[in-house]
Amino acid sequence: MNKRRFLQATAALAAALTVGAPAHAQTPIRFQLDWRFEGPSALFLHPAAKGYFRDAGLNVTIDSGNGSSGTVTRVASGTYDMGLADLAALMEFHANNPDAPNKPVAVMMVYNNTPASVLALKKSGIRTPADLNGKKLGAPVFDAGRKAWPIFEKANNVSGVTWTSMDPPLRETMLVRGDVDAITGFSFTSLLNLEARGVKPEDVVIMPFAEHGVKLYGNVIIATPKLIQENPAAVTAFLKAFAKGAKEVMANPAMGIESVKARDGIINVALETRRLQLAIDSVIASPDARREGFGQINPARLSLMASQVSDAFGTRTRVDPNAVWNGSMLPPAAELNILPPAKR
Repeated sequence: MNKRRFLQATAALAAALTVGAPAHAQTPIRFQLDWRFEGPSALFLHPAAKGYFRDAGLNVTIDSGNGSSGTVTRVASGTYDMGLADLAALMEFHANNPDAPNKPVAVMMVYNNTPASVLALKKSGIRTPADLNGKKLGAPVFDAGRKAWPIFEKANNVSGVTWTSMDPPLRETMLVRGDVDAITGFSFTSLLNLEARGVKPEDVVIMPFAEHGVKLYGNVIIATPKLIQENPAAVTAFLKAFAKGAKEVMANPAMGIESVKARDGIINVALETRRLQLAIDSVIASPDARREGFGQINPARLSLMASQVSDAFGTRTRVDPNAVWNGSMLPPAAELNILPPAKR
């Protein structure tokens, strides 16, 4: 074969390979978490570290957050394309900003149950919701459990509660000091914070909302309407890559924490591994999640939550459940079968 024919054959082969395996442009996705880089953030940081988002054609950047309301607002502003936020906070934003042009939409359920819980010390004599009557409770004003308290209160016939407000770092300290009788907070956060203040786990009473008549959904992945309309395939690609990584993290939490350590080198690895495991057991792989399927919702339950949030939060307009949820971009059921075996 002469040089000219060799070059022609090489060019033809290259063209054939190009047609058979087209190059995929990396779609940028700016993602914000609901909180700091802690144990549960491994669900997102691990697939990023393993290159699953990149392999799906996405250039994903993940930033820490400072609360679900902030994440919803920043996604609504267009600063971020997607995020992780409490569904109640998303509902509140929709109902209080009916004319907002870019209201984020939930596209995947992550925490099938809200982590919101009431925590008290056993020495207080509080054991059940009935013991909370007339007691002093404490939490930041934006705390998910405090905002949803009217729902818990109604479900458990509690009355006469007074509230003390504080910044998040002081919540568990004030409980230990006896400044308040009980607190609301995420179970897997407040319990470990109490332990860090010298309280033994067996001396803490935890009343999860989900186990006391309050079946609110927890954190969801949200996306901007712009991204959903212009590139729904990118949303599906993100959710597929996330599910793949989350399955590995739930199977081996200690391995998943390595990606969190890579983003925040000063974390307490043992503590964050426990926090991640608590989150998996209590709200991600919960009995409700196993019934409904990871990532998905029950329409009747969603509608009930929309009504409860409208009432409890006193929103400007009623929450429309059909406006806050879009499950059309979820991966196939087989790819959502990621929950670890149920513990016996």
